[in-house]
Amino acid sequence: MNARSIKQTIGINAMRFCLLITVGFLVLFLYKILSKGLGIISWSFLTQPPLKGMTEGGIYPALVGTFWLTVLAIAIAVPLGIATAIFLRCYGKPLWLMKMVRISINTLAGIPSIVYGLFGLAIFVNLLHFNVSLISGALTLAVLALPVIINTSEEALRGVPNDFYDASLALGATQSQTIMRVLIPTALPNILTGIIISIGRVAGETAPIMFTAATFYSLRLPHGLSDEVMALPYHIYALMTEGTHAESQVPIAYGTAVVLLLLVLSISSLAIIIRYRIRKKRKW
Repeated sequence: MNARSIKQTIGINAMRFCLLITVGFLVLFLYKILSKGLGIISWSFLTQPPLKGMTEGGIYPALVGTFWLTVLAIAIAVPLGIATAIFLRCYGKPLWLMKMVRISINTLAGIPSIVYGLFGLAIFVNLLHFNVSLISGALTLAVLALPVIINTSEEALRGVPNDFYDASLALGATQSQTIMRVLIPTALPNILTGIIISIGRVAGETAPIMFTAATFYSLRLPHGLSDEVMALPYHIYALMTEGTHAESQVPIAYGTAVVLLLLVLSISSLAIIIRYRIRKKRKW
């Protein structure tokens, strides 16, 4: 065995070892969360509000609040993110604006989530007077999701062969028709990847909604965009840090964590299935 083969063998074994470590941590994580929280989940846990100071009852208001925060944030972020990606891919003029947009995207991508919460508090809650509400939290989470959606959408658009773009223009289509009927449909499966990642991050964030949308305890569901909401991530945080009856509240926190995990996995799985069917359809 020569030196090159030895290096290749060592490299492959090192990657296998790293893979085993990663899978091991994932299995350990799932085991600990599921073993402590799965037993508390029941139909009443999912459909009842918190009772007796959150020592009994369920998580229904937090479940509904998380759903609406995620849906509204993604509904706001996806059109803005894809439009920005189209501008960067297909227009890109003037150059100074391109540089400004890219600097802004890279800056947003590196900002800690707690800073997004302070931003939402300063702009949406105080400056625009939306107060602590569903719309303030959704807008803050939308800003949080924008960098991922923009970057993945731009890469997806750049992955479309230039021949597709040029052929469409050569056949007489306008640039806007080419974008809507060629670029976006071809890049859609990869665009969905960024949306999937954003959904997981938006649904699981605590810091951005702590100052803008979430309330510690509520028995009612939100009736409008101006209402405060309970949310699963903040509910877990509140139970683990501010609860006074750990023996009854900690199991509820683990059960809430399992529900949040299953919710994110379900949404991601649905998006993956849709992406797979789109890709399969494109092959035909």
